[in-house]
Parts: sequence; C-alpha cells; structure tokens
Amino acid sequence: MIKMINKEDTEGRINMTETNVKIAKDLLKIGAVFFRPEEPFTWASGIKSPVYCDNRLTLTSVEVRGDVENALACSVKEHFPEAEVLMGTSTAGIAHAAITGHILGLPMGYVRSGAKDHGRQNQIEGKLLPGQKTVVVEDLISTGGSVIDVVNVLREAGADVLGVVSIFTYGMKKGIERLATADVKNYSLTDFDCIASVAAEEGYIKKEDVERLIRFRNDPSDESWITAK
Repeated sequence: MIKMINKEDTEGRINMTETNVKIAKDLLKIGAVFFRPEEPFTWASGIKSPVYCDNRLTLTSVEVRGDVENALACSVKEHFPEAEVLMGTSTAGIAHAAITGHILGLPMGYVRSGAKDHGRQNQIEGKLLPGQKTVVVEDLISTGGSVIDVVNVLREAGADVLGVVSIFTYGMKKGIERLATADVKNYSLTDFDCIASVAAEEGYIKKEDVERLIRFRNDPSDESWITAK
C-alpha cells in the first residue's frame, strides 16, 4: 500500500513525494495523460490545453486502480481522520468514492450535477445526515468550479464538509484561489508539475516541452506557449 501523501507548498502545488511520482508514472503508463503541445485540446471553457488527463482509465487497470484507491484511502486517513462519509462527484468521482469507502469501511454517496426531475428529485444520492463529517472524492481539479459546486450542495444539505481528496490537479492559480475563497481544502495524489517532470524524465515528452507546459499552467489565458519552441 502507498503510504506517503503529498504536501502542498504556499502556492498550492505539490512538493513531490513517493506517492506523487508513483501515481504520475501510473497515469502515464496506462495512457491516461495525453500530451499535445503542438495540437492543443480545447476544454468546454474554451481554454486550450497541451494536456488532457482521463482518470477514468484508472478503473480498467487493476494494478493502477489499486494504487489510486489505496492512496486515496491513505489521504483521507492522513488529512481527514474524523471523516464519517465519502461523497463522490458525478460522474467521475463515484467509482473512486465507492472503492475508497470500501477500503476505509465508510459509507458513500454521490452528488448529481442537478436534481432529478422525477422520483424523489434527489441531487444527493445516498444517506447524508445533518452535521455528518464529509469528504468529497474527485478525480480531477482544473479551475475548481465543479468541485466547489458539489461542496456547496453538501453544505446546504447540512453536511460538515472537511475537504476534498482528488487524483490529479492542474494547480492553476484560478483553481487555488477559488478553493481558498470557498474555504475548501484539497489534497491531490499528483499534479501537473509532477506529471510534466516525470514525463520528460521517462521520454514521453521532450525536456524542452516542460517549460511550455508550465507556462500554460501559470497562465492558461496566455496562449503564447503554443508557438513557443
């Protein structure tokens, strides 16, 4: 079982540990991280990105799935030992919350992006009691908007949200500031800087591409990194 969990610096990025590097290598090994600095991906927000991370692929690799879920369980135990229930984000965080909850012996549920228009019209699925100490399980954090929406739904329902554990964060300034403003603590297993560094060391990308990737992370609105060589 992975035992070392990340520590974040004053800007919210990870000081690399065994866990950060191991999860970065896992994601790269199964092709969950795609690099296209020459042909950027376009996010729903319109942001052009040289990297796309598909953590759903961790579920189809038994070895990597084990690494990820054990590391998430360790993160919950280290940072939120008083947790009473896990809540996954819909839809990517649901499976991770379920498996991590099983490892820890904790109940879990999940939060829909919106209330159902039929039946009980639930937005929160699973039993959640007022005041219950809750940890949100997310797969990926970029600008932080979606996970903060989930936290707000849980808080409005009376949950005591302790924070978030996630697999990967881009470590963008906007996301860090949003989380701080919403008083939400997030602990990720690995981050953009770590994956870029490991990818260069292991030959997935050119070493000179790392600077371009970090320029993107520092300011996604400045697209000069696209033409930089």
